[in-house]
Amino acid sequence: MYQTNYHRASSLEDAAKLHSGADEAKYVSGGMTLIPAMKTRLSAPSDLIDLRHVEGLKGIRVSGREVEIGAATTHADIAQSKEIESACPALHYMANHIGDPLVRHMGTIGGSVANNDPAQDYPAALLAMDATIVTSKREVKADAFFTGLFETALEEDEIVTAVKFTAPEKCGYEKFRNPASRYAMTGVFVAKGAGGVRVAVTGAGENGVFRAKELEEKLASDFSAGALDGATVPSSNLMSDMHASSEYRANLVVVMAKRAVAKAAG
Repeated sequence: MYQTNYHRASSLEDAAKLHSGADEAKYVSGGMTLIPAMKTRLSAPSDLIDLRHVEGLKGIRVSGREVEIGAATTHADIAQSKEIESACPALHYMANHIGDPLVRHMGTIGGSVANNDPAQDYPAALLAMDATIVTSKREVKADAFFTGLFETALEEDEIVTAVKFTAPEKCGYEKFRNPASRYAMTGVFVAKGAGGVRVAVTGAGENGVFRAKELEEKLASDFSAGALDGATVPSSNLMSDMHASSEYRANLVVVMAKRAVAKAAG
């Protein structure tokens, strides 16, 4: 890698000050996306501002079905949380199946959300559950937050501080894992709540996470895996790479959706 300046922020105000005084700064927490990008020179920040020690960015708060998770909360923290397991078992299951132990103990939900890597798991959950992303400046609904491949509604100096959502009545998640790194080649989160049925897909879209409206319509009247028999999704906006073609991913979307619904119903 190249030379970069490292800073440990003590507060959100300190982080903002450090950011404003740098040429091209990046916030970092677990670094599971940013550090590999730096190693391959896809990202070249002049300064890294570490948010892991900022007070108030960690923690899980559950009140009935209302859930709020601090941005610096690790995947392992969520995976070990009995409160999350009770309120939203699909999110608990998701956290337990992210990467390997190193990734789960270093990676954070805030970093996953802020980077919007197309293979990340959490964006699908937050989009399906109509979650709200809380930042250092405002609150943004997930539908408006995830704007494209590695792109979000975040401004240059804005920091994700938490995510919050109402746990749905039923939810399920399943992904087709890359055999080496376990990232989602195609992952589907299905949620049924007061606002209806929402189906979000990660790992497959050319523009990142997206909602599968075709599947939502079928599940709205019959929330069962059988309702998706014969269902299809268009492959035109799905990724093709060395691991899977867009047509194969289109099929995976339906297969993973059926498995997610079966888990939610069961």
